[in-house]
Amino acid sequence: MDTKSLYIIAVVIAAISGGIYYYSGKGKKLDVQSAQNMTYSAENIHLTQTNEKGDLHVRADVDHLEQDLKNKSTNLRNLNASMYKNDQVDSTFFAKIAQGYNDNEKVVLSDQVEATKLGQNGKMVLTTDELTAYPQDRKLETSHQVNVTSPDSEFVSQGLKADLNEGQYEFFNIRGKYAPR
Repeated sequence: MDTKSLYIIAVVIAAISGGIYYYSGKGKKLDVQSAQNMTYSAENIHLTQTNEKGDLHVRADVDHLEQDLKNKSTNLRNLNASMYKNDQVDSTFFAKIAQGYNDNEKVVLSDQVEATKLGQNGKMVLTTDELTAYPQDRKLETSHQVNVTSPDSEFVSQGLKADLNEGQYEFFNIRGKYAPR
């Protein structure tokens, strides 16, 4: 064989190898892109989450979950969650429907929503038909009617803004009973 034939064979082998390498890499990129467009679903979820220090942060049970990776959204059915502070249950949340947005930075609870805040003087229970929660910031808000029951009072508010970190609650247009201990 002469040198010219060896060069041609080497170029053909290099072109075939390069083509296989290029297209196999492109195929992997297509797999990754299609996975990002997928929607996942699961039944009977039991979640335990810790914070950056390793302390218990959230425990939740969900009957059904659908997660859309492309839109970074989550739909939950029958959410029952507990948030912890210093390894103790600090607040609980229940809703028939929950929708999470932007990787659950914002979660809208709806349909038979009940939020309970445990404190030194007992528990305060908030019931409403819709409540927006910001789990990372531990803040709540709604413009919907909220029924509030605590050891000292029962009242109805036309909206709520709450900061669970500070224990600060802002109610609007309150009607109800207050009986201090």
